[in-house]
Amino acid sequence: MKLMTKELEEEFKKYPLGSQDGLLGQAKVIAKFFNPMGVGTWFITEAEKQEDGDYEMFGYCHLGDDELAEFGYVMLSELQSIKGPLGMGIERDLYLSKDCTLIEALKQTSMKVPDYLSKNVEEESEEDEEEEY
Repeated sequence: MKLMTKELEEEFKKYPLGSQDGLLGQAKVIAKFFNPMGVGTWFITEAEKQEDGDYEMFGYCHLGDDELAEFGYVMLSELQSIKGPLGMGIERDLYLSKDCTLIEALKQTSMKVPDYLSKNVEEESEEDEEEEY
């Protein structure tokens, strides 16, 4: 399966690295990649094309353990290089809802939504201000 399309490239341009900082669970998921033969799901919220044509992407990664799922960076070429049983590679979710938030995407995939993702970004900044005093 082709992981990158012209349509996805256009979406990536709208959400460069850092563009959804602090949105946590309310960040828009622009692509979802998954391992059809095992664990591994990447919910991409930001991406930028590199000089070599590869894409550096940022998002929420779940590798089969709810407690170890985390935000981080991954290169498109890294996902393209993964080959599982029978030579199956990583696939792109063709049925991801448009304008889906990270929380919605996790729920659609029946994955646990960590408490910190559900926290309202404004509530968090208010708590930070209170802690400063």
